[in-house]
Amino acid sequence: MINEGWSDAAIAGWLANRLEALMEEREGPVTITVPGGSTPFPIFEALLERHCDWSRLVVWPGDDRVVPEDHEASNTGRIRALFEPAGAEVVTLTVMEQVPRFDLAWLGMGADGHVASLFPNTHPRLDDPQPIRRLTPDPLPPEAPFDRITLTLPGLLASDALMFVIRGEDKRAVFDAALRGEHHLPVARLLGGAAQPVTCFV
Repeated sequence: MINEGWSDAAIAGWLANRLEALMEEREGPVTITVPGGSTPFPIFEALLERHCDWSRLVVWPGDDRVVPEDHEASNTGRIRALFEPAGAEVVTLTVMEQVPRFDLAWLGMGADGHVASLFPNTHPRLDDPQPIRRLTPDPLPPEAPFDRITLTLPGLLASDALMFVIRGEDKRAVFDAALRGEHHLPVARLLGGAAQPVTCFV
């Protein structure tokens, strides 16, 4: 489902309502994976203004740069700084981590069609036997020239629902082409393997 013209606050409201419904349906934690980069953080901030029981939320970064968590390039450090004061648990990705089934996998996408840190050069596979990998993008993005650790396609697809937030006409064109099966970039491979609902905010 494509939702056009949604503000950050509206997306945060949609997400909060979904999390609240999950918490009402059952006991125990609600587990999500979220992206890094610039787009999600204003949405995170708006989300955390809502009155949810954040102590029941477990947040996994979908990927991260291989840097210390106090490094300015660390997704995990930035996510932790927002969510932990609210009471949520934030997981540090390690290759040996046991990946759960996520209630929701929230993804961004690059203009080259990468999702998480599954860049085109990494040739992500739907039958990857590992849920997490350490890898090196090629070319390395100049703004973040670091190795990455990332959930793989099977790790991301072990979820009850997928959510994308995509900003910019160039990215929208890549995403739409992926939905039509017109290329084999990582986002298209992910969507091709998705059996769960997919919601995209543009």
